[in-house]
Amino acid sequence: MSGRARVLVVDDEPQMLRTLRLNLTRHGLDVEGAATAGEALATFGQWHPDVVLLDLGLPDADGVEIVRQIREQGSATRIVVLSARGADRDKIDALDLGADDYVTKPFSMDELLARIRVALRHLGPPSASNVQQFADLSIDFAHRQVKVEEREVKLSPTEWELLKVLVAEPNRVVTHKSLLRQVWGPAYGEEEHYLHVYVANLRKKIEADPRNPRHLLTVPGVGYRFQAE
Repeated sequence: MSGRARVLVVDDEPQMLRTLRLNLTRHGLDVEGAATAGEALATFGQWHPDVVLLDLGLPDADGVEIVRQIREQGSATRIVVLSARGADRDKIDALDLGADDYVTKPFSMDELLARIRVALRHLGPPSASNVQQFADLSIDFAHRQVKVEEREVKLSPTEWELLKVLVAEPNRVVTHKSLLRQVWGPAYGEEEHYLHVYVANLRKKIEADPRNPRHLLTVPGVGYRFQAE
């Protein structure tokens, strides 16, 4: 094994596959390609990539099916959607199923490399090593484990990063822009719909009553606050 980060590129356009493989390899990444959903899932299961770059328009299935199946496996692999579909609905659907990022074609290679760097940083070991308890909610940073009333709940990689950022500043408002940049990267700041999707998902998992949250509070027009007391 080379020890280099592994990137699986899923795209049915041969030229796009060749271009991405060449450029990503030049930047020190191990790259595998797949042109269909079936090939992508088979390669994923055998190769265990760190990052999946995923086109949604595949010949045998919609790319969101790949997102769904990867997340059902409980994998922490980062999924970056690369798609010509630019509508908010498409982005929200992909993010809601568990994608971590969404890049609209055409894109620059510098932008894509920056997104990959952000994705890989999120796979690194957490900085905190202690367990923190907030009423019924327990967070073990060393093992990336969350429990509600002693019942373990499974978070996606992006849900974990979002919760970690909010918990790092308990009882303080973290702005939309700050959350986006800390969780998704410096290129973000205006995509508030990302936050709405992920905060809603987090509340369903860690709040006894998601409609009346105890921990993840909205500050209208500003951001979110993790209520520790």
